[in-house]
Amino acid sequence: MASSEADPSDPPGNPQPGDLIEIFRPAYQHWALYLGDGYIINLTPVDEGQAAAMSSVKSVFSRKAVVRMQLLKEVVGGDSYRVNNKYDDNHTPLPVFDIIQRAQHLIGQEVSYDLLGSNCEHFVTLLRYGEGVSEQATRAIGAISLVTAAASAFSVLGLINTRSRNRPF
Repeated sequence: MASSEADPSDPPGNPQPGDLIEIFRPAYQHWALYLGDGYIINLTPVDEGQAAAMSSVKSVFSRKAVVRMQLLKEVVGGDSYRVNNKYDDNHTPLPVFDIIQRAQHLIGQEVSYDLLGSNCEHFVTLLRYGEGVSEQATRAIGAISLVTAAASAFSVLGLINTRSRNRPF
């Protein structure tokens, strides 16, 4: 007879294999993919042990990462998380079997990491959809572009202002 009570070993939010997990760090969001039985796959810095890698801001600035299978509750630590398959409306998820098989094949491998072009969100969305997507990176690129454009505008205005002050008439 099936019980209607939740299994105490199941993580909150009831993630299913292949789900994207968004972990809320103090300064950024970390992304993982749920494998099942409380385990996730995620990217961690190459030069840190498992415990230190879980919440390290250093991970954001690394150029290489290691694909690790870890317990969701250990990776989350004192932070919060949610299941967030936010791209499902625009991208068709691959079959769960394929997602998990691809993920398991990568465990222990060292991969390139780039905050804007190949980050943890790109990694897990590549596994789920076959295409790496990162709204977080797109927002960061937009902010960088805006700051660069503003700095250029102020620079040009300063140059014009300086030239007009240096005119002899």
